[in-house]
Amino acid sequence: MKNYFFCTFFLLIFVFSAFGQQKPTAFIGARIIPVSGQPIEDGILIVQNGKITAVGDARTVRLSSNVQRIDIKGKVIMPGLVDSHSHIGEGSGADGSSPIQPEVRLLDSVNPRASSLQRAQSGGITTVNVMPGSGHLNSGQTLYLKLRDDANTIEDLLIYDKHSSYAGGIKFANGTNPIRSGGGNFPGTRSKSAALVREQFVKALDYREKLRRAGGDKSKLPARDLAMEALVDVLDGKRTIHFHTHRHDDIMTVIRLQKEFGFKVVLQHVSEAWKVADEIAKSKVPASIILIDSPGGKLEAVDVKFENGAALEKTGALVGFHTDDYITDSRFFLRSAGLAVRAGMSREKALYGLTMANAIMLDLQNRIGSLEVGKDADFIVLSGDPFSVYTHILQTWVEGKKVFDRSDAKDYLIAVGGFGASNDRLIHIDCFDGDLGGNE
Repeated sequence: MKNYFFCTFFLLIFVFSAFGQQKPTAFIGARIIPVSGQPIEDGILIVQNGKITAVGDARTVRLSSNVQRIDIKGKVIMPGLVDSHSHIGEGSGADGSSPIQPEVRLLDSVNPRASSLQRAQSGGITTVNVMPGSGHLNSGQTLYLKLRDDANTIEDLLIYDKHSSYAGGIKFANGTNPIRSGGGNFPGTRSKSAALVREQFVKALDYREKLRRAGGDKSKLPARDLAMEALVDVLDGKRTIHFHTHRHDDIMTVIRLQKEFGFKVVLQHVSEAWKVADEIAKSKVPASIILIDSPGGKLEAVDVKFENGAALEKTGALVGFHTDDYITDSRFFLRSAGLAVRAGMSREKALYGLTMANAIMLDLQNRIGSLEVGKDADFIVLSGDPFSVYTHILQTWVEGKKVFDRSDAKDYLIAVGGFGASNDRLIHIDCFDGDLGGNE
């Protein structure tokens, strides 16, 4: 009987919470950094049904009588952070059977209950590109996820387009990571790496042509090839390549391949971007950079500079940031852009690189990346300036729902670490298997 009343109470709370989502909520008094425009002092942000319905100040936004008001005077609101390259969720991609495996889907291996997803929430990240590793020339298909709470399956985190297809890219790599001397068809040199990638795209062009010639006639269709299907999606612009690359010569190899086959690509890491910043800008290929503030790492990244962001900004290239979590802990994502500012990047472009630039790289710029009417209500509440070492992320909101609150003891544990912080989240309440105290 006790369990019955407990579950009934829980369900009532759930119903009232869901109903509350229909009511507009206004966050008032904060300094708002919309990214799409100038900061707004004493701003007002109104959200309803998971979307932003108004943003401005008291002169431009009127509050109706039915609006729920949340006073956060003295705080800062900015868009939820977008991480264009992460490994949260315990996902794994290709195996050692071959160097190129585009048919592999990270969809089939991400754990939606992994504590690392909550850790990213505590760092203000609301959208993330989760990738397989870079030990292959191609290690499979990536996932663009919304870090919603209480995901029962991976499908609850997916971002769907108007055709009901889930959003994601595909991971490629060059440089030392995929080079192996032990055989298994893996390349032993940089030249062979590029040749193998080129060979697969030539095959994909041929496969696409066979599909075109068949014209929907099943008797003329080639045998289904999952790997070629994925690469045809790349050729058709349906999937963006996220290309792990560090050295300046490897960066130029990626640009040559892009010119040859015309695919959409994001340069990931680009440790030596400062050496070829003009060439990157000329190619109009975006770059997602990582800034590491501790020594160590691989030899090919030895020339990485904090000035990478400033160098790319100067040339007009589209530049964003990523964590490559755990390389940079998701909780410290803001610090990456702060280091870039310290090395000469403008504050405006650094904030843009954490939000809108990455949204563009994921082809999600119409939904996320800035605080604008009609976009998803993904935002974070900060205690102060985004680039101050004294600033804490107080709250993270995804589609109008709070997914992190530093004042909550459980969330605080995730944010600062400690015993139990790495436990996977438990979202089910067992109503019929004994009560919380073990009594019937």
